[in-house]
Amino acid sequence: MANSSSITEFLLLAFADTRELQLLHFGLFLGIYLAALLGNGLILTAIACDHRLHTPMYFFLLNLALLDLGSISTTLPKAIANSLWDTRAISYEGCATQILFSLFLVGAVYSLLTLMAYDRYIAICKPLHYGSLLDSRACAKMAAAAWGSGFLYAVLHTANTFSLPLCQGNAVDQFFCEIPQILKLSCSDAYLREVGVVVFSVSVLFGCSIFIVISYIQIFRAVLRVPSEQGRHKAFSTCLPHLAVVSLMVSTGMCSYLKPPSISSPSLDLVVSFLYSVVPPAVNPLIYSMRNQELRDAVRTLVEYIILQRIRL
Repeated sequence: MANSSSITEFLLLAFADTRELQLLHFGLFLGIYLAALLGNGLILTAIACDHRLHTPMYFFLLNLALLDLGSISTTLPKAIANSLWDTRAISYEGCATQILFSLFLVGAVYSLLTLMAYDRYIAICKPLHYGSLLDSRACAKMAAAAWGSGFLYAVLHTANTFSLPLCQGNAVDQFFCEIPQILKLSCSDAYLREVGVVVFSVSVLFGCSIFIVISYIQIFRAVLRVPSEQGRHKAFSTCLPHLAVVSLMVSTGMCSYLKPPSISSPSLDLVVSFLYSVVPPAVNPLIYSMRNQELRDAVRTLVEYIILQRIRL
């Protein structure tokens, strides 16, 4: 019987068995990855270069784009390489690193989305205190807290998981390493050691979700009291992208982790995990740019400048 000390690599789940489908998945994943890099990169550059976007809302959006870039870069490049080279292997250290960074980035993203809800609440419900409550120093501290909490959560969870003895082989039923799949390889009596961390994680996520819901209840109540239709439209336009991103992240995560075991299958798990790990970082730039005229103008200006510089060269 294998144990964790004898395992040097894990075998990830392949998307396809035939070489033609593997190359098709390679092209699809590469296209999605490049689109995510381009979209988030444009948002990062536009916010950094346009002084009109140096506000708390866009500062948090810049952090979200950074986290999205890190999140999709943690899982998709390995899947791209495996599809191209027709392999399933990932080293023990690579698997642990992938889990560590995945948890870190996802935890930081959810903390940041909670801060973004707080930002919208202050901006709409307490506009006179916006400058004092969310000055540059306060924003930097809150962003650092989001990143730090995600890192601490990831270290705790990863260390606890890989301290368990692995007795059920090394085949992971997923295209990237994630904790539920690693736990399936652990001994049954050691599995209970993970329960405390899981309960803690769910409690934190539930607390963040409640905070976001309460914030938006207050926001919508305040917006509906705005007398002008233009004012209501402007307020909603700054809130709806954030709400869409939160909904996308929560819904895909719930589909992955809360679906009944009776409907679970490797193919379904593969599709659902792709939805929550790849789709949000790839589509978040599109969601935020669709209803944000200032961001669209900044990105358009940046793209025109890049094209102009290329023509001059």
